Amino acid sequence: MDQNLLAVLIGIFFGCIARGLLLRTDFRQYPTYPQGRIIHLSMGFIASFIGAVAVPAVLESNWTAVTFLGLAATQFREVRKMERETLTNIDSSELVKRGTPFIEGMAQAFESRNYLVMFTALITALFTVFLPWAGIVAGIIMLFIVKHKMTGNILAAIADVSEGVIRFEGPNLYVGDIHIKNVGLEASRKLILERGVGAIITPRNENSVVIISNLGQRQAMLHHVANILGAYLDTGEPDIVPLSKRNMDDGRVALFLMPQEKEFQQIKTVLEHVPVLDSAIRLPSEGNKGK
Repeated sequence: MDQNLLAVLIGIFFGCIARGLLLRTDFRQYPTYPQGRIIHLSMGFIASFIGAVAVPAVLESNWTAVTFLGLAATQFREVRKMERETLTNIDSSELVKRGTPFIEGMAQAFESRNYLVMFTALITALFTVFLPWAGIVAGIIMLFIVKHKMTGNILAAIADVSEGVIRFEGPNLYVGDIHIKNVGLEASRKLILERGVGAIITPRNENSVVIISNLGQRQAMLHHVANILGAYLDTGEPDIVPLSKRNMDDGRVALFLMPQEKEFQQIKTVLEHVPVLDSAIRLPSEGNKGK
């Protein structure tokens, strides 16, 4: 078999495996099965094909073929746009919404994963052109790298989660010592005391203070709990809508939740695994403050 053809086939093979590793329908039920998966697996095949073909094309001095890399980048940006629009439309029907920053983070992830697939195929094909067994080894190493890059930071890495006592002072709802909102109806206050759960998110450093204060990050926490443990909620019930409020003195964030399952250990586990959104990450500790 021609060496270039072998390089392309092995590159496509490992690229498609990489996309399969990166494609996961989890508790969010997204991407949907089978339609959503078919779309993303198809884009993964195209990305791996372009990455694998680029190496033989360069070796043959076929520079026209390399321009397909630029075309692929344009198409992958369209994937990001498609995901953003789809998730935004879905979010309008959620009882506890994801929020725009969370949606944008998911859309970025789908775009970046296609680049990872293309890069995997390119590296695999590059090594295969010279030594087929070296290409296979390079492909396996790239799969481990892709698997490692699939997950980012989670909330447990930057903050501590503890239970907050729900209480009322008159009509004012508190979680621990943090005021949440005013609840006027007696029936709503009784329901909140029966079904509500409070959580306190305590940042570990000044970077964490800024990250968890981000409204998108806080909305992602509320959405994860509602999505995994259910929401004791329906439309037209503003008194029991989950909320987050911040203590402006020390940066702690209080969450008022109405989950179907009230066991706090489960809620804590869910909150600790909330992803840290890229759009929420700030590093004030690295800034020049004139000190």
